[in-house]
Amino acid sequence: VVQRPASVVKELMENAVDAGADNISVIVTDAGRTLIQVIDNGCGMNRTDAVLCFDRHATSKISEAEDLNRIVTLGFRGEALPSISAVGEITLKTRKADSETGTQVKTGGMNGFSVSECACPAGSNFEVRNLFYNTPARRKFLKTDNVELKHIVEEFTRIALSRPETAFSLRSNGKDLYVLRKAKSRKFRILDLMGSSVASDIVDLEIKTSTVNVSGYVGRPDTARKTGGNQYLFVNGRYFRSAYLHKAVMKAYEELIPDGYSPQYFIFLEVDPLSIDVNIHPTKAEVKFEDEQIVFQTLYASIREVLGRNSFGGSLDFEADGAVS
Repeated sequence: VVQRPASVVKELMENAVDAGADNISVIVTDAGRTLIQVIDNGCGMNRTDAVLCFDRHATSKISEAEDLNRIVTLGFRGEALPSISAVGEITLKTRKADSETGTQVKTGGMNGFSVSECACPAGSNFEVRNLFYNTPARRKFLKTDNVELKHIVEEFTRIALSRPETAFSLRSNGKDLYVLRKAKSRKFRILDLMGSSVASDIVDLEIKTSTVNVSGYVGRPDTARKTGGNQYLFVNGRYFRSAYLHKAVMKAYEELIPDGYSPQYFIFLEVDPLSIDVNIHPTKAEVKFEDEQIVFQTLYASIREVLGRNSFGGSLDFEADGAVS
């Protein structure tokens, strides 16, 4: 669903990650109204795939039916690109590393649909211009450039946090907002994105069980705030929202922070792809766990343990009876 420019940025960045890129550049003009460009050095596409990727329900991300039950990519290109081309003018330039020439596809607007050979670097370069040019009512209801750019930065940040091994950049109206080199760890990526004040206020979190592995960082109780900023949940590298798991975090901080305050957290869950459903929400912002209660208990216990270990409060003993395994 293309709700706003940030939706396009999210889909194109996720496609770049799925293409194996380790360098992804995002360029926007007028908060994405005029231009959204995403350039990657991933695997690229041959002529056939470059044309096919604009067809509905076409995808290069599954090769057999069983793959639908073990989704490890961030999305299906065959869903995003037709939706984007329906409301914007797209120019794609793409080349596989072993091909001498690339393919250019233009679709949307006055261009109709055209395909030609072109010279371009290996990888893919998507340009989306004049978003919602053919649906003026939707364009009219976009917010101010500052608000729309804020949403773009949010999507950019979520993906950049989940892939510290990838270099990212974000440029708006000719000005670099972020230039992120490959980071040694998630904490270095947090430092690059949010500054030393945030990176110094969090403590390491890591626990492994047979059902779920929990890693990342949680904020010191004395840095909790009334506004709920810097709260991120990921599962298998995918950002998601969960009011239920947020309660697990808040429960772990009981009696450590004042009522009405929330801690910072950057939490990464790893589970068997068979045990989650990532297709329950139109924008894949929510996931369904096979046993959400076990994930809740493990998350609560792991945060409580790390807070106790750092002398912020009582800890839980994972060796005790009833501990999650």
